[in-house]
Parts: sequence; C-alpha cells; structure tokens
Amino acid sequence: MKDIPHGFDLLRDPALNKGTAFSEEERSALKLRGLLPPRVFTLQEQELRVLGNYHRKTSNLEKYIFLMSLQNRNEHLFYRTVLNNIEEMLPIIYTPTVGEACGQYAHIFREPRGLYLSARDKGRIGEVMGNWHTRDVSIIVVTDGERILGLGDLGADGMGIPVGKLSLYTVCAGVHPARCLPITLDVGTNNEELKEDPLYIGLRQSRIEGEEYDAFLDEFIQSVQQIFPDAIVQFEDFGKSNAYRLLDKYRATLRCFNDDIQGTGAVALAGILTALRITDSALSGQTLLFLGAGEAGAGIADTVIAEMVRTGVLPDEAGQRCWLMDSKGLIVASRQDLEAHKVHLAHEHDPITSLSEAIHTLRPTILIGTTAQPGIFTREVIEAMGEINERPVIFALSNPTSKSECTAGQAYTWTQGRAIFASGSPFDPVQLDGHTYKPSQCNNVYVFPGLGLGVMASGATRVSDDMFLAAAHALSNAVPEETLAEGLIYPPLSKIREVSAAIAFEVARVAQSRGDSVLPDTVDLRERIRSLIYEPVYESYV
Repeated sequence: MKDIPHGFDLLRDPALNKGTAFSEEERSALKLRGLLPPRVFTLQEQELRVLGNYHRKTSNLEKYIFLMSLQNRNEHLFYRTVLNNIEEMLPIIYTPTVGEACGQYAHIFREPRGLYLSARDKGRIGEVMGNWHTRDVSIIVVTDGERILGLGDLGADGMGIPVGKLSLYTVCAGVHPARCLPITLDVGTNNEELKEDPLYIGLRQSRIEGEEYDAFLDEFIQSVQQIFPDAIVQFEDFGKSNAYRLLDKYRATLRCFNDDIQGTGAVALAGILTALRITDSALSGQTLLFLGAGEAGAGIADTVIAEMVRTGVLPDEAGQRCWLMDSKGLIVASRQDLEAHKVHLAHEHDPITSLSEAIHTLRPTILIGTTAQPGIFTREVIEAMGEINERPVIFALSNPTSKSECTAGQAYTWTQGRAIFASGSPFDPVQLDGHTYKPSQCNNVYVFPGLGLGVMASGATRVSDDMFLAAAHALSNAVPEETLAEGLIYPPLSKIREVSAAIAFEVARVAQSRGDSVLPDTVDLRERIRSLIYEPVYESYV
C-alpha cells in the first residue's frame, strides 16, 4: 500500500482525494468506510455531476467560485472537467472572469492557495517559503499585484492571477499541479479603496518602494534559488516601473521571464504571422502602429523587430516599421519624458497626439491596442484603417473584455467584414450581412505553458528571447488551413495540448542548439516532453 494519508486526512487532500470514486478495496484499506456514501462512482460520472452544478450557476463569478472550490477539493476531477470543456471553462478560470474575481477576491475568499510573502517577512522570506509542502517545484508564477490585467493595483487580491496562470500550465501543457507554486508578494497597495475595505486580505499600508522594495525582491529571488533551485520564475502583472527593470536584473542568473512582455510579444507575433498568410504578404513590408507603450505594447514591438532582424531586415529599418503612441502622443525622439523601455522605440518625426492623424500620416497595415481604455478604437479610427488597407489587421488586446479597445462587432461592421481581428478576451461570433465572422483571441495561454514545459524538458539554464520567437512560429504553424479559411488566426483551444507540446519541442531545440540543455543530443525530445505530461485520471492506492 502506498504511503498516503488515511480517513479524513485523505479526503481533505485535493491532490489525492477521489471523493466517491474510491473503490471498495480502497475504502477498506484507507479507513474510508462510513465517511463516503456507499455507491462507487467513476470519474466520468463525477464529471456529469460537476457539469450539472456548474450549469446551474447564474453568473460567471459564481461559476469561477464553484470551480475553484472543486480545485481545492479534488484536483484530478477539476482538471479532467476543465480539459474536457476547455473552450467553455477557460474564460471562467482565466480571462475575462478572473479579472472580476480578483476585483472581489477578498470578498469571495474561501481557502488559501499558494504562498503569500509580505513586506513584514523581510529577513525571513526563506523561512516562510520553507513552509511549502514540497521542494519539487518546476514553475513559480509571482505577482506583486500592482497591475492586475487592466484593473490596476489590487495588492494581495491579485493572487487570482498566479493561481489561474498555473491552472493553465496544467490544463494546457500538462505540467503536474504538484510542481506549480503561485506566489503573491504583498508589498502593500496604493489602492485606497482596498486599504479601507475591512475584508481586504493584504497589508493595509502603502506600497514599499525604492531600495526597500529592491531589497525585498533580492531576498525573494535568493530564497527561490536556495529552496526551489529547479524552478522557472514567471513574473506576472508587475507595474511598468518594475517589470522591465526586474526582468533585466535577474534574467542572466535566473530561469525567468515576464509574461506580460515576452509572452504577449510571442503570442501577438504568432497572430501577425498567421494574418499575413491571409493577406499573402511579408512581415518586412508591414507598418505597425501601437496604441499603448507599456509592457505589452513595447514587448510586442520588440518581438516583432527581433523577428524582422532574424529574417534579414537591418535593425534600424526594422525599428522604423514599428510606431508607438502613449497617453501623450506619438513616441518621437524629441520627447524628453520617455521611460527607459520606450527610448529605443522613439523615431524622428513631428509630434502627433491624435490616433486618427497618426493612422492617416503613418498609414499602418496593423493596429494594436494595449491601453485598457475601452472604445478608444473609435469608428473613425477603424474606418481609417479600412480605407488604407484591403484587409486591415486590428488587435484590441486589453483585458478583461470590458477594457477592450473595441468590440469584435465594431471591427467587422466598420470595415464591412474585411478586418482580421483579434482581442485579448473572447468575443462571440458576429453576424453581418448574412455572414458569420469568428473573432480570434490573442491569449498568452497559447505560449507560456508550452514554453515553460520546453524549458523544463530541456533543463535549460536560461529563458532566452529566441525561445519566444521559436514559440511564435510553432504557434502560427499550428493554425490549419481550414481554421485560416474561417478568418481565425489562432488554433482552436481544443487543440491546445498539441500546440503546447509543439512549442515545448521547439523551445527545447533552441536550448539544445545553443548548448544550454542538460540533455544529450541523442535524447528523443518529443518522448521526453510526453513523459512529463500529467493526465488527470485516478490511480489505484491499493
């Protein structure tokens, strides 16, 4: 008999609990008789019960709470149910519903999940991290809650993001849930509403900054390297003043990446490459205009420029193909107010403050929004893109749905159905003039789970930019012609595990090609990747 807990302790362990699926033999051997109703159910029968209760919930937030409760009770059943119903449930366990959940996190809080490291733990972060139940951690997703989606500073209530992202690692790439660790760094919040909320779960103080913040992060990173030396660290939803800085600071000595910068860049590049298959044109001939120059906008621009350079375009010429606007207008060299991550993206040009004027002046083929300002892609803006381009490429990428720069219906209607459209959160199909238009979702879930799996499989010591370019190509290549014919530029979510495995393979090949893999060249990478993939099924305990 395996060394596992018995009785109540077993039923309260979500990683081991099978609920009513424990067999007669297991009930006898594990002291479960009388603690469960007498009938033994299969996993499939349990899933039917879950779906029945799920569909009786009257709001997406209630569905989120229900699924999170299931995850905290029976992980195998949770992951099997989500995997079998991924297109329906992914928007519930992640965007857009996770944004609403984070906004209400203190009020819907049921059970803790992951680690909370607060500013009060400075000097003993390693000790606190040592409270985690296992050292076999492969993926850490960490946030300080300063920029949760498009919602801003949610402090400790941002824990829904690391929890949700790691659920996607398991659902979409098969990373075993026991190897995933969500962490929130509670360094305070500048959200006065939260500080005044009597139910807020975090420190009711202003954010620590400057040297104090940096010392806290240094101690955290050092503790990770000591306690979880094999872990990949994914930075998530850090504010723009820290996101680039922390990535630059730690990437040379830590297996880490920033999903808002690099993951978004890769998934957007993949969508662009696929859109160009529809327009039958080359990336080198495109002009891109970005509205929004934070981590996402600048990250996409840097990724596109890197891809152009990879294909032989001179760096200066590639840079001139990408134009960015922020809240003060076009990012031009004469501006004296540019943050560090924007300086290299500034061009010589007269100032422009109007998006419509920028479109008419620069004549972009691709328009990308990362502003979290709903409706900022006005009818005038979208019609201008349609006038300039036969098939305008329009990406409204802000999350959640309520923050999208335009809706799918607006993009299609105002271009007479000619737009190639993608959004950060899902939109329903659009009926227009007797045609059905299916909008694509430019969702980071297409990239980061497979990338993490590839780094795990190869044992790479660093997460490099060329891995993200390889991931983008693998994702674009995974879009079949029949999907492309429908106007969709990302593969169906029902194929996400296949897509993630393909990305993992290409990422592992990058690690091998640069000599940064613990695996010998003779290892079958595909078999190595398959061996790591978790399937949510019950195993016998007797």
